[in-house]
Amino acid sequence: MVLSVFDLFSVGIGPSSSHTVGPMRAARRFVDGLDHDGLLPAVGRVCVELFGSLGATGHGHGSEKAVILGLEGDEPETVDTRTADDRAARVRADASIALLGRHRIAFSADDLVMHRRRSLPAHPNGMTFAAWDGDGRLLRERVYYSVGGGFVVDEEAVGADRVVVRESAVPFPFTTGAQLLAHCGASGLSISDVMLANERVWRSEEEIRSGLLSIWATMQECVRSGCTTTETTLPGGLRVPRRAPRLFAELEAEHGAGESNPMEWVNLFALAVNEENASGGRIVTAPTNGAAGIVPAVLHYYERFVPGADHDGVVRFLLAAAAVGILFKENASISGAEVGCQGEVGSACSMAAGGLCEVLGGTPGQVENAAEIGIEHNLGLTCDPVGGLVQIPCIERNAIASNTAVNAARMALRGDGVHTVSLDKAIKTMRETGADMKVKYKETSRGGLAVNVIEC
Repeated sequence: MVLSVFDLFSVGIGPSSSHTVGPMRAARRFVDGLDHDGLLPAVGRVCVELFGSLGATGHGHGSEKAVILGLEGDEPETVDTRTADDRAARVRADASIALLGRHRIAFSADDLVMHRRRSLPAHPNGMTFAAWDGDGRLLRERVYYSVGGGFVVDEEAVGADRVVVRESAVPFPFTTGAQLLAHCGASGLSISDVMLANERVWRSEEEIRSGLLSIWATMQECVRSGCTTTETTLPGGLRVPRRAPRLFAELEAEHGAGESNPMEWVNLFALAVNEENASGGRIVTAPTNGAAGIVPAVLHYYERFVPGADHDGVVRFLLAAAAVGILFKENASISGAEVGCQGEVGSACSMAAGGLCEVLGGTPGQVENAAEIGIEHNLGLTCDPVGGLVQIPCIERNAIASNTAVNAARMALRGDGVHTVSLDKAIKTMRETGADMKVKYKETSRGGLAVNVIEC
């Protein structure tokens, strides 16, 4: 697997990369395939079935809406988040859908089925798509898996989380932290420099820079929107109040331009992003939606509180963070449905810690140490969303992990990069812990807080 920084960071729609972004991409891929093979005009019926975690928490995660929009031709990067709910509601009300926006067929609730207790073999987030012609003859059937971070693979993928994104020779191939550090030691390059050299295989340096600064601009807009929205309550039956606008006003009144407590601002940045995510807004998958607030919060910390912060630092931060994220994707998982929230919030915390350590002047060894601290203290974290919504405990969890990432980076900078537990060992432990974790603690809302908190 050869991954790019733009695989770990992509613009999408909330509230979930696995349950919203992935199903939308799968649905679009299915109808694109029909169209490519000239079958779309013959389609008379489409049926979609969601299994495992998708079936168990799909309603709260917007999976039904995502499938509908994907079948109509939308993509997570460009879908209009302001009209998405209304469009999905119209499809349900009219009992019809326009495939790719131009081929209308009947489409009722019976054509989109969520199996709460059934799973497909390769991954907890499985789904099937089938299309028939007007005479009831099967035209095509496909199985897809949403394996975390918006990645989608088909049933032919061996080990669904090990998707080959591209096959290219890069100057510094690595699948482990030890290999990454060896490249840095032999070349004298930083971790972000190693990532940049690999990225240049696919894009020019200017394209890489502009692309990453565009990602950063989306993160900034997400924070601004979360801080200034007039909405007071998050959607869903929990009626969770938005806290970012009030906290923003309070911090501005207390400190203005001379903020005295950076950690309170880090809390704010993370809360703002994840409240936007919970509302189905435009966010950056980093590396998942459930953990989307951590990297932006720590990047905002860098920009606001680190003297000399600039766009070059932002680019280096994201490159180093992506290098860490690749190690999780290669050797474990970033899917809460597969390994629990340690794979989402834990991975993001590790990535943000590594990125911040890099731009604070850390050596490759210190960056690896910061990333290891970030994941080590999230090991065993369960995924137990109350009501199947990406709200409790997800939103606060992002704020806590953001502060942990800042602390991890600063702790690592006080050391020499030599430490007992390597990042590779911590990631291996995360994978093994996820394998041992009961299914009810892996994004099914059948354990933990999800059953001990009364839904009001």
